Amino acid sequence: MTTLRSYLQLVRFPAVFTAMADIFLGFLLTHKALQPADGFVALLVASSCLYLSGMVFNDVFDRQVDGIERAGRPIPSGRVSPTAAVTLGSLLILVGLGAALFAGTQSLLIAVALTGFIFLYDGLLKRTPLGPVAMGCCRLFNVLLGASLGGLYTINFVRLPPVFAQPHLPVAVALGVYVAGVTWFARQEAQVSSRRQLIGATAIINLGLAGLAVLITGIFERFLRWNPPGETQSSGVLMALAMIALIMNRRLWAAIFDPVPGKVQPAVKTLLLSIIVLDAMLVFYHTNSPGYACMTAALIFPAMVLGRWVFIT
Repeated sequence: MTTLRSYLQLVRFPAVFTAMADIFLGFLLTHKALQPADGFVALLVASSCLYLSGMVFNDVFDRQVDGIERAGRPIPSGRVSPTAAVTLGSLLILVGLGAALFAGTQSLLIAVALTGFIFLYDGLLKRTPLGPVAMGCCRLFNVLLGASLGGLYTINFVRLPPVFAQPHLPVAVALGVYVAGVTWFARQEAQVSSRRQLIGATAIINLGLAGLAVLITGIFERFLRWNPPGETQSSGVLMALAMIALIMNRRLWAAIFDPVPGKVQPAVKTLLLSIIVLDAMLVFYHTNSPGYACMTAALIFPAMVLGRWVFIT
């Protein structure tokens, strides 16, 4: 059990359910049901494996810094060797890309792009100003991975792959902006954070939420070609989004006024778990299906339960 927990800590396992929620969202933005089931499951496997591999290589590249700031992490504490971590991360990438290939060629291309951004963030950009942007792109391509089994999209008689399609591209961009803000907010979570950076990150987080709000209002439906079925009223979804934003900002400003790890890390956890709620809300708005929305939202329960045993940040 000790060894199992060490590896679950290495991959920050509770956070993988946020990646799964993205697949539910992307898939249901392009399909009326979770069919074909084999393709949907393959995308879930691909996303989960690539997400977990990103967590592994994050710790591999950061092992020297973690030895100072997070000595209890699995690699610096000696519970997992760097060789074992690299082996695990590499296997996860192979399985993830293999599952994407099983889903289809377009899925594989997006999975390869996602893998590229994972390594850009972990290995090169994490500690640069472009780090949050790279992580936002990871989330963007994860949503697009979920949408990758949708048909080709036509603009002025030119057929384009799903990565350029609507409505999932603007949705993925808004979620990518949100995650970029979360990444910026969490940059110094192991120590006392800079209030200036926390305020800037909070602004980016709210910009992403505002982008989702604009999409939900339907102002740009004509241009985005997003016509949700059924009788779903955007006002109710907007109210839910406003409540989520209020809860988030309460945590954010508490951390800004007292930027110690004990305040910043719980805020980051709330922001990460909220991705599942946001995805479920968007699923409901698009499909008008409480069932699919609840299936997506239910991913928060294993994330929260496991989060008590294994830290999500």
